[in-house]
Amino acid sequence: MTQPITGTLRLPARVHFGYGSREQLPELLALHGVRVLAIVDPFLLKTAILDRVLAGIEAAGLLVEVFSDVEPELPAASLAAGARRARAYAPDVILAVGGGSAIDAAKAVALLVTHGGPLSAYYGENAVPGPSVPIVAVPTTAGTGSEVTPVAVVSDAEHHLKVGISSPYLVPAAAVVDPEFTLGAPAGLTAHSGIDALVHLVESYTAAPLDLRWDSTLPVSTGRNAFAEILALQGIQKLGWWLPVSVADASHRRAHEEVAFASLLGGIAFGPTGTHLSHALQYPIGALTGSPHGLGTGLLLPYVLEGCRGSADLEERLAAIGAVLGSGATSPATRASDSIAALIRLNRSIGLPASLAELGITEEQLPAIADLALRSTRLTATSPAPATRDLLLGILRRAHAGRLSERGAA
Repeated sequence: MTQPITGTLRLPARVHFGYGSREQLPELLALHGVRVLAIVDPFLLKTAILDRVLAGIEAAGLLVEVFSDVEPELPAASLAAGARRARAYAPDVILAVGGGSAIDAAKAVALLVTHGGPLSAYYGENAVPGPSVPIVAVPTTAGTGSEVTPVAVVSDAEHHLKVGISSPYLVPAAAVVDPEFTLGAPAGLTAHSGIDALVHLVESYTAAPLDLRWDSTLPVSTGRNAFAEILALQGIQKLGWWLPVSVADASHRRAHEEVAFASLLGGIAFGPTGTHLSHALQYPIGALTGSPHGLGTGLLLPYVLEGCRGSADLEERLAAIGAVLGSGATSPATRASDSIAALIRLNRSIGLPASLAELGITEEQLPAIADLALRSTRLTATSPAPATRDLLLGILRRAHAGRLSERGAA
């Protein structure tokens, strides 16, 4: 039976991409008022590019207050403190400049300034009651796609987990993606953020369809999405070719342009669609190991896809991924296997570990990781295979050993 065509897009009102696009920022910010709160990654302070951006905004007659106390992993308590400072400044608009953490911090601060706390009141889906202070998002890494998504991820010390806040009201008002910000980044950061963008694209393309109720409030993750499919394969192809180049050469303008564009496509694709098991498993793994998010999702992706194989639908999608990653096989089954092999080669080319054991995970921890992943129902709902405990344990055991199944190995 042919799957009905469904699609949802939730995007900023304005999205600009390209070298020099940051020059649009004064105009975009002025649409919302004159008082700008700039939430920036601390490492950007006193850099020439940020100084030029802030000077241009002030030259346009806008007032700017800079907040740079963005803590790694975004502890909820630090965001509450940031919201208190922001509330005292009373911004008309927030400018978020940085990686996914800075943009997610801006989303959380805007939410708390407008609607009050605690932040835990908004965990999960569709708990945000309405619009917040508008955000203009400027990513400085190519990976999270947070500049166009309805999700913010924070750390909850009480539950020892990263927790998602998902709502269409978190989508920024505007996104400006200027690849200039990504030039000169350390190879590890480029690798981990870039491979996470690839996971976003692959998981949005392989997401299961959901039975949507159009007469009620939609879930934030709506499953298989006809709009995302148009974008995903293009982004996967770009990253397959250009990500290793950008990791190897921090000044390669073409490579960083292509990777930044693919990351933007990934955010547009997974924002309404959702991701699935690589992300569900990485949240507890990241909490246990402190490993970078993209490193974990990228490591897990080949094992997730191999573990979910079995349906004709997923085989067809894996074959399409294999084709854009360079497989010339005539057999769809071979192209599907080639897709997983290509992802493993890509991981190796950018320096990712091959197994969970290399991250310090023990076999004894795997059942607890599977149980915690099952609690991420927003992510498991769009898995291309039913997300049973046995499926997750099988994926984890192969990822721990660094070995695919016999079919995958062949």
